[in-house]
Amino acid sequence: MARFFDAVGYGESVETPPASGVWVDVVTEISYYGDITRKARNLDAGENLNDNINASNSISIVADQYAIEHFSQIKYVRWAGALWTVTGVEVRSPRLIMNLGSVYNGPTPTTPSSVG
Repeated sequence: MARFFDAVGYGESVETPPASGVWVDVVTEISYYGDITRKARNLDAGENLNDNINASNSISIVADQYAIEHFSQIKYVRWAGALWTVTGVEVRSPRLIMNLGSVYNGPTPTTPSSVG
């Protein structure tokens, strides 16, 4: 089983001031240790110019209290030089098992944090 140490991105929707009705995701990254429990990839040939790559990997991290309380806000995992969308999270205290999907193209923090 391969080891994992990298960032998990959490997104929280906040309203932009002053109460404009516009909501944006504010992303925070926290680094965790864990294991890569499944390594696989799918190539989706579709109507796009280029085929889409889906990771189909599972990463199990040793979760802290923040991760357990905010698992529903997990957006992505930084792994293998790219950001991957988290498509599902299973809570198995003291671990979280995250299923990865396609490459993540959403918001990221301007300055990555390494709390955890």
